[in-house]
Amino acid sequence: MQYQRVTAGWREWVSLPELGIHWIKAKMDTGARTSCIHAFEVEAFNNDQGEEWVRFALHPHQEETETVIRCEAPILDVRKVTDSGGHSEMRYVIKTPLLCGGRTWPIEITLTNRDIMKFRMLIGRTAMLSKLMIDPELSYQFGKPEF
Repeated sequence: MQYQRVTAGWREWVSLPELGIHWIKAKMDTGARTSCIHAFEVEAFNNDQGEEWVRFALHPHQEETETVIRCEAPILDVRKVTDSGGHSEMRYVIKTPLLCGGRTWPIEITLTNRDIMKFRMLIGRTAMLSKLMIDPELSYQFGKPEF
């Protein structure tokens, strides 16, 4: 399905409904190729059908560790990712629908510990392609997703 691009701010509230994440503040990062999300207690396992999955926990809210969401998803890939500081690590990659600006589309997300980072999620440019244009003067154009 083809979408017309919408203008998003440099930070937005987004939702990952299949992971049970009703809202999380995300930085729209055109400098990052791949999207990533804060994850800890990351563990690969085989589901009942023998498929490779990953389970992980996350703190969805900035500067708050009381709220914990536990997720499971099929493993799409394992990739070497280099962060903006030049540090490389192998990360699990999952694919899940992103809800942003009233639209939903599948994106790839890597799992990494972002405890010390301000944003628990980054939306990289491959997730934005043909969907979003970023205006760095704007924030929270779409409000919080409603469930």
